[in-house]
Amino acid sequence: QVQLVESGGGTVQAGGSLRLSCAPSEPITWFNVMSWYRQAPGKEREWVATITTSGGTTGYADFVKGRFTISRDVAKNTMTLQMNSLEFEDTGVYFCKALKNWGQGIQVTVTA
Repeated sequence: QVQLVESGGGTVQAGGSLRLSCAPSEPITWFNVMSWYRQAPGKEREWVATITTSGGTTGYADFVKGRFTISRDVAKNTMTLQMNSLEFEDTGVYFCKALKNWGQGIQVTVTA
C-alpha cells in the first residue's frame, strides 16, 4: 500500500513534449519493475511502458515507440516518462504502477 505520486502533466499542442515523473511517497521503498499506463475518457486503461530496476530493460507499447522514453533515476528513486511528438490521441490520465500500487493519475492533454 505504498503511495505513488505522479507529476509533470499538463496541456501541450500536438508535436510538443511533456515529461512525467513518478516517485513513491516512502522513498526507501524500492520496486524492481515500474510501469506507466494511461486511460482516455470512456476507454480501458492501457499499458504504455515498463522499466526494470537497472534501467537496462525497457518495453514500450507500439503506439508510443520512437516517441516516448522511459527512464529511472536510482539515486532519487524516481521514474520518468519523456513524451515527445505528442499526438491528440495521447490525451488521457497517466498512471504510475509498481506491483499492485497505482498512482492517482495525472492529466495529459494534447490539443489538435
